[in-house]
Amino acid sequence: MTRHLIRYSGAGSFTPEIIARAEGSYLWTEDGRRLLDFTSGQMSAILGHSHPEIVATVQRQVATLDHLFSGMLSRPVLDLARRLAESLPEPLDKVLLLTTGAESNEAAIRMAKLVTGKHEIVSFARSWHGMTLAAANATYSSGRKGYGPTAPGNFAIPTPNPFRPDFVDETGGFDWQRQLDYAFELIDAQSTGSLAACIVEPILSSGGVIEPPPGYLAALQRKCREREMLLILDEAQTGLCRTGQWYAFERDGVVPDILTLSKTLGAGLPLAAVITSAEIEAEAHARGFLFFTTHVSDPLPAAVGNTVLDILERDKLDQVAAESGAFLQQALRDLAAKHNTIADVRGRGLLVGLELVSDAVGAAVTRRCLELGLHMNVVQLPGMGGVFRIAPPLTATRDELTEGVAILDQSLSEYQA
Repeated sequence: MTRHLIRYSGAGSFTPEIIARAEGSYLWTEDGRRLLDFTSGQMSAILGHSHPEIVATVQRQVATLDHLFSGMLSRPVLDLARRLAESLPEPLDKVLLLTTGAESNEAAIRMAKLVTGKHEIVSFARSWHGMTLAAANATYSSGRKGYGPTAPGNFAIPTPNPFRPDFVDETGGFDWQRQLDYAFELIDAQSTGSLAACIVEPILSSGGVIEPPPGYLAALQRKCREREMLLILDEAQTGLCRTGQWYAFERDGVVPDILTLSKTLGAGLPLAAVITSAEIEAEAHARGFLFFTTHVSDPLPAAVGNTVLDILERDKLDQVAAESGAFLQQALRDLAAKHNTIADVRGRGLLVGLELVSDAVGAAVTRRCLELGLHMNVVQLPGMGGVFRIAPPLTATRDELTEGVAILDQSLSEYQA
């Protein structure tokens, strides 16, 4: 089956069945087997697969205006830029439309370096920001070995993980403020005085669905301000209602200097965005900012993005995600009370992490879930048990969520037996 394919996921392998079609929360294999998709494709299909309104938009737009010279503009691009700016707090009102999360993070880091005139970038030790050059340099969860030296000036700080605290207070709880202070003491010691930006996810997804405690992002922003660094928030997976709010940073009362979006913006199609302030955009332009790609500002994906916003707004999917997420997390906590192989349940909205006691459990349960008709994704990182990233479509019904939990329950029971 894979004779002519380059394997691109490190130690991972392809799912051993060919997918023929998808609709809503389900996939069907060529053999006719149905799979419940608990990862929304690559954490992207927030409206489910083949949503009829997305299908109609693609059919209409591809027959009208699909692709342009990169210097040309179209109505879908102008509308989507305006609507994204209107969905965000001031001063985030300048938008660059691209295709993937790695590309948007690449552009954001490039802009931050140009505007500040500095080059050092800080990110979490379990981060994932993409596989292009600057994004890969800021990625520490995997993919760093064997590719030669990274660019100078990339630094990692400890991931604020309340479940596995490395700094504790007098009650044994996670002392994230002391951890953050220590992290920047190390950054200051290593920096050559050229700190440009800090890029982080509000909830680390590939890092094991780790949510920094309330107050952490605001404190991190203060650390950046003290050093005249920009704060870049990567909301590839958390943006656009996934966490129960339109943007995950809203919980923390911060506004980043640069925001990056991707995955959820296209609801499964390749669309990404970089959003910043007019002040930063003007300075970048004055210094000759260049990020010219073949598919920048393409009208077809921009039209899809507008339809995605239509549906999110009309169906109030931020509220739906909050309610469905609470339902799912309670069902998983009930499962944890039943299975001692579950170490923790965490997350926000419909981005949920279920941590298992060992990698072996995760691998075995993933295989059995697939056999029983549930597609799951397990993150396996050193020092952590396998962590299931559970991210169903925001449109998933309670019956579908219950079905997925039941399959997971059966798989865990069989493993323990």
